[in-house]
Amino acid sequence: MEHFVVSARKYRPQTFKDVVGQQAITNTLLNAIDNNHLAQALLFTGPRGVGKTTCARILAKMINSDGSETNDEDFAFNIFELDAASNNSVDDIRSLTDQVRIPPQVGKYKVYIIDEVHMLSQAAFNAFLKTLEEPPKHCIFILATTEKHKIIPTILSRCQIFDFKRITVKDAKEYLKYIAKEQSITADDDALHIIAQKADGAMRDALSIFDRVVSFSGKNLTRQAVTENLNVLDYETYFTSTDLILENKIPELLLQFNSTLSKGFDGHHYISGLASHFRDLLVSKAPETMELLEVGEQTKAKYLEQSKKVPQEFLLQGINLANDCDLKYKTSKNQRLLIELCLMQLASITFDGEKKNSRHYIIPASYFKKKGITPIPVTPPKKEQNSLATSNLKEENKEPQLSNSNAAEAFRVNEPPKIILKKETKRTSGLSLSSIKAKKEHLIKQMDVVIEEEDLPKEDFTEKELINVWNTYIEIIREKGKHNLASILSIDTPKVKETTVYLEFPNATNKVEVERNQYDLLSHVRKSLNNYDINLSISVNEVMEKKYAYTPADKFEKLKEKNPNIDLLRKTFDLDI
Repeated sequence: MEHFVVSARKYRPQTFKDVVGQQAITNTLLNAIDNNHLAQALLFTGPRGVGKTTCARILAKMINSDGSETNDEDFAFNIFELDAASNNSVDDIRSLTDQVRIPPQVGKYKVYIIDEVHMLSQAAFNAFLKTLEEPPKHCIFILATTEKHKIIPTILSRCQIFDFKRITVKDAKEYLKYIAKEQSITADDDALHIIAQKADGAMRDALSIFDRVVSFSGKNLTRQAVTENLNVLDYETYFTSTDLILENKIPELLLQFNSTLSKGFDGHHYISGLASHFRDLLVSKAPETMELLEVGEQTKAKYLEQSKKVPQEFLLQGINLANDCDLKYKTSKNQRLLIELCLMQLASITFDGEKKNSRHYIIPASYFKKKGITPIPVTPPKKEQNSLATSNLKEENKEPQLSNSNAAEAFRVNEPPKIILKKETKRTSGLSLSSIKAKKEHLIKQMDVVIEEEDLPKEDFTEKELINVWNTYIEIIREKGKHNLASILSIDTPKVKETTVYLEFPNATNKVEVERNQYDLLSHVRKSLNNYDINLSISVNEVMEKKYAYTPADKFEKLKEKNPNIDLLRKTFDLDI
């Protein structure tokens, strides 16, 4: 049996022109060689499988070539590769520096390629510093690493740094297409695209996956074979999920999710993929953003078709829900329920961003279906209309106004009756600060209106009666847990002049708190004293605040007023204040 060579080795680039996706670096190195402007210490850094070691070998071969060599000449005697992961001690570096002094026997340069250089120990780095800074003229060092941040700054400052980037999906797919052609393999464009995506920017990984899939499916590489072998969620899964969400088919959607889990896929992978699918649909809605869609041509056509059916508002809310579920997944104790709940919420979104089945009826729709009657939808009030306004039901032919007794007959009329809403004040949200303030003002105005009504009692009362009612109210709110307000109301004893209750507080904070709760306070006092002319007058007296800064002597005097025996106790035991 013929020995099999993996594609990553068989198709390893032999020249800079063959290197995929690193044109900026290869052009720089070629110009440096042509202009004799090559540094003696180079650092190649970047993720795995992007061509760092390959470029180092090509560079080592090119700088020793004078044009008279054969194509298979590799200058093995002049190129030294050192794996820093296993040769990371000081003795290994000292042995290297001893070899550097010997000039090359063949060619012009001795090239030392140190792979995974970040694995060198601190002592080895320090031993290498002097040689790296001033190497012999015949010597060039090429360091390669995937983790530049682990290399000490003194090494970095002595090197010319080349940052290798990840291979794009497009470049990886084109190279895979070339290899498939070389091996006489028929491959779908989408199949190669999935392999390139799975490689995550590493060309070596893409070639390894390609070999694996070819071993599975033979000479015909289809998208279905690739998704089955790599165990990745196909685009069709998300297209179907989106269609079910748009059609509000919650049972079918949950069954599809269960089928996905039964195939061995992770729920987290499914929900994050759904969020990405919504993002791709959003990108597909504008021609100028289509280049952000990294999929095959066939799949791109499907995205364009589905994006026309989905409004932008739905996609934005769908991305938000799916992303929120993605963030909560790891901390959730019932992860499957979390995703199922997210799917049900997605399937309950209408195109205007509201929940489905949100139309309001005077009587539940199920009742009319049983009776064979068509229900009349009620138009929700606009912002400038009050939902509490009275409605006059009239038919289209302007018949007399319906009474309450025969209003039900309106549901059986062919032409639905109109609902006329009177314009009132602008509605405000019950959650904003402005709405809370408006509600308070409304209550106070409502209270003032009550005062202006005739026939309300205005009985006389004494200051003592007021104080009793006042203290009763303090006890009521203290039992309800409003200890702060109870303490503030206990600071000053109310004083009465005619029907005005006067209060003094040491600071403005107390005044604001009482004014905020004055509606309930006045309501209780007025009802208890049977006088609806009573109102509050609150003032701030900062001098009062000094009364609360008691000295130990002041405290003792206060206690002595309440219990004279305390003074006897102090004298008996000769106590200090």
